[in-house]
Amino acid sequence: MGSQRNGFKKETFILSVDVGTTSIRCHVYDKEAKIRGSCTTKVVLLYPEVGRVEMDPDALWKGFIDVVKGAVQDAGVQMRQIEALGISTQRGTFTTWDKKTGVPFHNFISWQDQRAADLVKSWNRSCTMKAIHGVMKVVYFLTRQKRSLAASLIVFSTQHVTFRLVWVLTHYKQVRQAVAEGNCVFGTIDTWLLFKLTKGHVHATDFSNASSTGIFDSYQMCWSGFLCSLVSLPLSIFPTVENTGHDFGSTDVSIFGVSIPIMSVMADQQAAMFGECCFDVGDVKITMGTGTFMDINTGSKPHTSVAGLYPLVGWKIGPEVVYLAEGNAADTGTAIKWAQELELFSDVQETSAMAYSVSDADGVCFVPSFSGLQAPLNDPKACASLMGLKPSTTKSHLVRAILESVAFRNKQLYETMLRETRIPVTRIRVDGGVSANDFVMQLTADLFGRKVARPQHHEMSCLGAAFVAGLGVGFWRTREELKKLQNTDEVFLPKGSSKEDAGGSLNREYIPVLQSWERALRRSMNWYSKP
Repeated sequence: MGSQRNGFKKETFILSVDVGTTSIRCHVYDKEAKIRGSCTTKVVLLYPEVGRVEMDPDALWKGFIDVVKGAVQDAGVQMRQIEALGISTQRGTFTTWDKKTGVPFHNFISWQDQRAADLVKSWNRSCTMKAIHGVMKVVYFLTRQKRSLAASLIVFSTQHVTFRLVWVLTHYKQVRQAVAEGNCVFGTIDTWLLFKLTKGHVHATDFSNASSTGIFDSYQMCWSGFLCSLVSLPLSIFPTVENTGHDFGSTDVSIFGVSIPIMSVMADQQAAMFGECCFDVGDVKITMGTGTFMDINTGSKPHTSVAGLYPLVGWKIGPEVVYLAEGNAADTGTAIKWAQELELFSDVQETSAMAYSVSDADGVCFVPSFSGLQAPLNDPKACASLMGLKPSTTKSHLVRAILESVAFRNKQLYETMLRETRIPVTRIRVDGGVSANDFVMQLTADLFGRKVARPQHHEMSCLGAAFVAGLGVGFWRTREELKKLQNTDEVFLPKGSSKEDAGGSLNREYIPVLQSWERALRRSMNWYSKP
């Protein structure tokens, strides 16, 4: 050790934590972006009432600390060898807390939570919204400003923070009181972790997380004063918005024994996009985890959508801002986990073989909408359903129908994206836990009629946050260097065709199956509306 201290510089590492919907994982990365140590813990979701999904902020904080210590121990290195920390988090999950004591007023309210569904529906139907749409259409006609077109098309969703926060202010008296006293702060998970890691010194977020709340104006790059005054949200409670690759301060020494610079804070889908090195316009990333998120790099301009694609800030590093357009389906992994709990299979690895063991799903259609349907159908009141069951239906048929539904939603999102953005797609990369399923990957390639690549590591959010943090401290120098570090992919080519007819024949074979599935979708819509 002595000689090492005198002569040699100890190897250093980047630490990255991803707080997902079902787990918190931490990886220790070396210069080659190889994982030297890791640790994972489960996130416990609480369901206090039907349609409500929460997390305990203190349990989340403890989980965060545990995985960091566990990963560093697993790597066999010391905390002082960590050059920087990057944090990637699920988006749209928030809490509010007391600025002085740091004590939360309530649990984290998850992005999957439906408590504001009726509020969202009544606002979307309201005369106020109709008036705003009308006025903005006129403004767009006169000015041709994309921003006005976006405002004329705006539709609220439960996944955005907006109305869940309105609900909190309506139902929790102590939050209202704290706002009045100037003692309430709001934060998504990243903001809460920064606050805790710096012992209350930092109340901040980054542009990627802020733009995912629905309360942020991606055109003006600030919290939307207009929206806040429209729905009566106090601007005073929101955090400062910083660059994605910003020096957010350092962890308090008492937490890990040394002070570690926090050099990136990033929303998970945007982090996965960066981890996949989707730096160019037309690059597409599909993450299939708890939900499916499809993102396309739209370059330096936000995209204005008619069908529920959402314009997001991908990242802001230095002066450069990169925008993404995103579509999502909420219940990808949820559907597969549900099938496992029903004991349709014991190990997720079996599902691909089970699906291939039958030639089709025997007319069974599965609609994966446990949390409603998102773009392009946008119906929070849709139900999940299995249709076309027969006495001849086996477990394999059911599993195939569930996996097919994942690929069918992918196709829906992909077609919406092509139609809406009109950006030529340069490449498609897929990650997330469900991407390990060969059946889903192959069917997705067949339905797209495009080559689809899967990286060796499926968990890209951690890598993306690590890349941004590493660039910030000079651990890695350039994005070209990052591209060279990418592990070899597995590539899925569309079946049954020459290049000109990529995927055409299989598409034709699947047309009737897709049509039946779309019929099942329509029948599942508006199911939970009150009679």
